[in-house]
Amino acid sequence: MQFTTRPEILGTFGVATSTHWIASAVGMSILEKGGTAFDAAAAMNFVLNVVEPHLCGPLGDMPALIQVAGEDTPRVVCGQGTAPAGATIQHYKNEGLDLIPGSGLLATVIPGVFDAWMLMLRDHGKLPLRDILEPAIHYARHGHPVLSRVSATIAGLGDFFRDEWPTSYDTWMPGGQAPAPESLFRNPALADTWDRILTEAEAASGHDAQIEAARAAFSKGFVAEAIDDWMREACVMDAAGGRRKGVLTGDDMAGWEATYEAPLSIDYNGWTVWKAGMWAQSPTMLQSLRILEGSGIADMDPNGADFVHWVTEAMKLSFADREAYYGDPDHTNIPTDTLLSKDYAAIRRAMIGAEASLDQRPGEIVGHDLWVREALKRASAEVADTGVGAGEPTMAHLSEKRGDTVHIDVIDRWGNMVSATPSGGWLQSSPVVPGLGMPLNSRAQMFWLTEGLPTSLVPGRRPRTTLSPSIAGRNRRASMVFGTPGGDQQDQWQLMFFLRHVHGMTNLQAAIDAPLFHTAHFQGSFYPRATDPGHLMVEPSFGEGVIADLRGRGHRVQVAEPWSVGRLTAASRDASGLMRAAATPRLMQAYAVGR
Repeated sequence: MQFTTRPEILGTFGVATSTHWIASAVGMSILEKGGTAFDAAAAMNFVLNVVEPHLCGPLGDMPALIQVAGEDTPRVVCGQGTAPAGATIQHYKNEGLDLIPGSGLLATVIPGVFDAWMLMLRDHGKLPLRDILEPAIHYARHGHPVLSRVSATIAGLGDFFRDEWPTSYDTWMPGGQAPAPESLFRNPALADTWDRILTEAEAASGHDAQIEAARAAFSKGFVAEAIDDWMREACVMDAAGGRRKGVLTGDDMAGWEATYEAPLSIDYNGWTVWKAGMWAQSPTMLQSLRILEGSGIADMDPNGADFVHWVTEAMKLSFADREAYYGDPDHTNIPTDTLLSKDYAAIRRAMIGAEASLDQRPGEIVGHDLWVREALKRASAEVADTGVGAGEPTMAHLSEKRGDTVHIDVIDRWGNMVSATPSGGWLQSSPVVPGLGMPLNSRAQMFWLTEGLPTSLVPGRRPRTTLSPSIAGRNRRASMVFGTPGGDQQDQWQLMFFLRHVHGMTNLQAAIDAPLFHTAHFQGSFYPRATDPGHLMVEPSFGEGVIADLRGRGHRVQVAEPWSVGRLTAASRDASGLMRAAATPRLMQAYAVGR
């Protein structure tokens, strides 16, 4: 019997799992009303915007993988907005920048998450938009119990908000105080925004027309107008220590829409794994699986030093390739086929030895020497001074440092599946837009201000996001959705979860509960873009013997606090219709529900 901290949820009607128990309960309530997995996931997203505002917001971004019942393969929903028309390298250089700050107005790309959910709801939802938005409106207007980490994040930024971002001070610190843990917190301006969206949407007749009206109100109507008006005059402090104006306009928002696209995939041990494209870090998991399939990983103790060593070293190689080669394939010729090939993986696998590597080692692919040289140069550069909003979503300089973004997995009775990782628009990323109750995102910090790279800042280009939901299944039929928050760690934690599940931990909860680890060896995606060669963070539940073994192999081991690494959730549905769901006990927020 496999040990679990809580039961694996079993059922046949539907399952919903996420990084907050209220969102999961709301998702299940939508399924009970007859909604699809797409309805439920969207409602969960809007609730997460309210109850985890330090981790996601309505002006953020999102990739999702979806499996529509009856279709042969999953699809990617791209809710990753692009760089605005005014976001040129020269403009940022003229602002005195060598790196794009981790917060403030120049860190913003076109908001994409709202339109992505509307696209899914239009094509695959059943319920009226009011049913989707009303739970979020309720918690924004009438209050929700504040998480201790939300309270700590706001308290840590209170002085900065008062002095530099007054709209955020008014929103997050009503009465001049951070909300106490478990007190009821309200965001009436956000509730008003959603109410107005509904009013304008319901002026149209029919489900699809109402969704299109909501999209228009957001990207071309009063939401875009409020952002455009504010951005014309706003000049705010950012993580680089300067007060700067932004470049996002209403025209940028009006000219962008969410899209569907085909996923990338590989086969591994009888399973297929589907991920988003090269504009995400998602293919690092596929590359790592390619490297590990010839390593004997299936026979290793999944909680042993050999397993940790091999997985870590494979990830170092895949993430080194991420830094050299990944980017928006709509703008750059990415060598995707080579990176995901078995022949290339065999070359990379041969580079893994008995000792931990301390070097950045992107692979050599003909015709891409400049990209490799620049990746190595960036990795050895001095780290910039950090400021407010710097680093991973909740790694702000002055705030509580636990947590990251959010994740949602849903399966309904018809076999529709959603795996979504909404993020961006955190309360520490940018000031609240006056009248809207929501801040802008900071995803542009993942661009480089160097010409000629796949991740160079270019108007209309997608930043290489860390957001990375997953779908997998046997015999090329989707049967499992899973994912996690965690920035650069997302595909690391998902990789070890998937390997453990495929190679023996069939219970989803057991695979999630197993000890986790990750490395910060490679170039970080978030400002100030640091590297930490040889770093390996492990949970203490691996045991002293395993930890000592890893140190003996040259890993620079950092032992985490107990039960503090990773926020995985997962759900599955087999051919008989039996569904399973699980959520991490770590940080005491995530829950899976179902029946």
